[in-house]
Amino acid sequence: MDTRAEILNIADALIRAKGYNAFSFTDIGKQLNIKNASIHYHFPTKTDLGIAIIAQHQKQLSEVIKKNQDNDCLKKLGAFFSIYTIAKSENKICLIGSLATDLYTVEPAIQDELKKLVKHILEWVTAILEEGRAKKVFYFDIDARTKALMIITNMLAAVQLTRLTTKKDFEKIKETIINDLTNNK
Repeated sequence: MDTRAEILNIADALIRAKGYNAFSFTDIGKQLNIKNASIHYHFPTKTDLGIAIIAQHQKQLSEVIKKNQDNDCLKKLGAFFSIYTIAKSENKICLIGSLATDLYTVEPAIQDELKKLVKHILEWVTAILEEGRAKKVFYFDIDARTKALMIITNMLAAVQLTRLTTKKDFEKIKETIINDLTNNK
């Protein structure tokens, strides 16, 4: 792995563990045993680094969507859940959950990129739900975008809250969401 990629991985982990405002280039430099100047070479500002991390997540999301585009809606929903399941297994919170906490203290450029990432996720989950409802796999009475917001916020909160409870609770939340969607009342 090259230095730039290592910087991104460490910064991503720090944001998701401590928050954007709670880490510095010095923290990254210590972990890589490099000087801050080496980090500034790749990322002149912390804002540049934050934007690069969001762009990396945006790219990963696009890859997940593309990889699952031909799957049925339940598998697509499972792919969405896998984003949070992986974060949970790595004892991290999701990037959106972490950066949303710092939203009003980060540069507008980071806010804009984060909003684009959220929009991308929301559009994807909404499309999954619309497809599932059209194919009579999912049943819900509210509009698909609102249902998508409810599911996304459930998963954001589940990753954080189940740090204090158990992994079984995290799995139970996912099961409940699926059961709620697939139950033709």
